[in-house]
Amino acid sequence: MANSTAFYTDHYELTMIDAALQSGTAHRPSVFELFTRRLPGARRYGVLAGTGRLLQAISDFRFTDAQLTWLSDQSFLRDETLDWLANYRFSGNIYGYPEGELFFPGSPLLTVESSFAEGVLLETLALSILNADSAVATAASRMYTAAKGRPLAEMGSRRTAETSAVNAARAAYLAGFNATSNLEAGRAYGVPTMGTAAHAFTLLHDSEADAFAAQVASFGANTTLLIDTYDIQQGVRNAIAAAGPELGAVRIDSGDLPVVVQEVRELLDSLGAKNTKITVTNDLDEYTIAALCASPVDNFGVGTSVATGSGSPTMSMVYKLVARQDSNGNWVNVAKRSAAKASVGGKKTAFRSFDRNGVADTEILIADTPHAAPLQQFDVVEGTAERITVPLVINGDPLPEHLGVAGLQAARARHKTRVAQLPPLGHSLQRGEPVLATVLR
Repeated sequence: MANSTAFYTDHYELTMIDAALQSGTAHRPSVFELFTRRLPGARRYGVLAGTGRLLQAISDFRFTDAQLTWLSDQSFLRDETLDWLANYRFSGNIYGYPEGELFFPGSPLLTVESSFAEGVLLETLALSILNADSAVATAASRMYTAAKGRPLAEMGSRRTAETSAVNAARAAYLAGFNATSNLEAGRAYGVPTMGTAAHAFTLLHDSEADAFAAQVASFGANTTLLIDTYDIQQGVRNAIAAAGPELGAVRIDSGDLPVVVQEVRELLDSLGAKNTKITVTNDLDEYTIAALCASPVDNFGVGTSVATGSGSPTMSMVYKLVARQDSNGNWVNVAKRSAAKASVGGKKTAFRSFDRNGVADTEILIADTPHAAPLQQFDVVEGTAERITVPLVINGDPLPEHLGVAGLQAARARHKTRVAQLPPLGHSLQRGEPVLATVLR
């Protein structure tokens, strides 16, 4: 199986299964929960991303003959365990927050109901996908807020690993970015792609004027010309000379941007190019984007910061066993008590309450019985609480509405709605406490 994800895991997941099979506890019905204890960077909220990718990865979690041969050669698993792995198919149920949803400390982002062995095997896969993608989406969401409706392009492919670049582009698009430079993200997920020319194209030609003329000849006057290879003021003049006042946009990738952007705008206007847009792409993050919103910037291109989570490359998510049956078939809630790493036992269903104006105010977790029918909706004082937890996988089969291009588009729309429902403090870029408190009932 060419797309097997079975080795995207850790050694100790397999040794736990080996020991549990030997002790007779591997098949105990269990509930695992994925959550974060805190929001890295003291951010006001997190954005869940990667769920669609994870569900597909779970479907592809099959051990190939080559992988099983390699494991056998390592001699750390018994034959019984290798036989069990050869037949592995996740057959349980998974509930959780839908992709694009906002989350807070303690939010039960993923609830896995299965045997211990089936569920524990997904730990590393789930954490690696959701931690990375959600870190990018959370950073991108803050940039989306800071941009105040101005288009954002993701351009971070060369600042991360090749497959991570595709996933980062997907996550940024989910959180409000308009396009990406990454072609594979366009092919695989339908993310709009964009790009024109780098400084190398200008340096290739005998003069900047020649380079601009060649680009306009190929792409028309609606193209974007990069004007800071040499002198920016002369670059503007060369750009308008090549394309005329109908030039689509100029791009600036260096300099004291607030000052340079203002000067470029004035020069463009004086040359009759009042509709020519200005794109900036110089090591931007949410803070520089917010500062530049006072300048006549029309579009932002963001690279390193968005692709690496803008200082928080992981969301510190963990995956813990929270309930299991004992030897008599009775359900027992279990939890860690470790200092600074304690968890809360028991399966939980999440609701979000809203005030009379439709503004979110509290994340409510209701203790639930494993395998019970899920709660739907209930009233709270002066408002309504909406159920956040939804089915993701039933009897081993991912629900199709969470997958592929359609799933990503739904997640993008969901994110936009949820951000709009936050109280004003939720849009702050300053470090602080989560904007919604999480309450366990």
